[in-house]
Amino acid sequence: MTSADQVNRLLALVPYLQSHPDAEMGATAAVFGVTAEQLLDDLNVLWYCGLPGGMPGDLIEIDMETVAESGRIRLTNAEYLSRPVRFTPDEAMSLVVALRAVRELAGGHLAEGIETALAKLERAAGAGSSTPQVAVAGGSEEIREQLAASIEAGELVELDYIGAGLAPSTPRVAPVKLITRDGYGYLQAWALDRSAWRTYRLDRIGAVRRTGTAAGEVGTPPQFGPGWLEQRPDAAEVTLRLAPAASWITEYYPIREVRTEEAAIEVDLLVADPAWLRSLLLRLGSDVLDVRPPEAAAAAREAAADALAVYAAE
Repeated sequence: MTSADQVNRLLALVPYLQSHPDAEMGATAAVFGVTAEQLLDDLNVLWYCGLPGGMPGDLIEIDMETVAESGRIRLTNAEYLSRPVRFTPDEAMSLVVALRAVRELAGGHLAEGIETALAKLERAAGAGSSTPQVAVAGGSEEIREQLAASIEAGELVELDYIGAGLAPSTPRVAPVKLITRDGYGYLQAWALDRSAWRTYRLDRIGAVRRTGTAAGEVGTPPQFGPGWLEQRPDAAEVTLRLAPAASWITEYYPIREVRTEEAAIEVDLLVADPAWLRSLLLRLGSDVLDVRPPEAAAAAREAAADALAVYAAE
């Protein structure tokens, strides 16, 4: 975790603690996505922050004895930081795009909350039709709603599923979580026939049959891990090595740098939407000689393999 991460968290932590007097350590750490140990480190840093001068009346005050004895946080003398930090235009726009992606998979009351938050952010950020649109390969809305309802009810379901090799199956699973990674929607579930956690791509689920049978306690699914783009703080830089026939992309897309070789060209471009890159790579086809980082091309390779498998099956 970088010092910049900590500064951003501290700026949000102060107004949060002011609006939540006697906040509990564990609950506060969960809100900010950190451990209790990291939160304690943050409080020890915050103790030395305040107005210029550094005198006792200038610094933020935290009752560290109460923190140690009861796990409760009491913060005073920070009224000048009573309002959360405003989003920058880039931060607001990033949230708009992220919420649009989440909206693709959300259902029920969650979808209503997302729509409300998204409308407020779009108005504040001035987002319009020119804002990047998000396309997630998330299957049908009906299937997503059935899975969301089953997760909320804690019941088993039976899936009609087509694997990567086009082999059909009907796994009986306990659905736990819907997630998105690099332009695809996934279901994380406990598979009864395998007694193990499995991840199913939503666009490969043909039907969901709710059983009405309680799933019981299955625990927490393993960390799915961030997608290649999510590991970057902003848009990710991708380098494509292309055959000369693909040089037309330099005239149609914003390119950061072009390097010409005898039998190929290399282009650097920024990617903010994995689905857009997947579409571009599939369009370029065999003219793509190399992609860096390699994981940026994973979704396109998978989509191409699916198409070839369909062609071979006909």
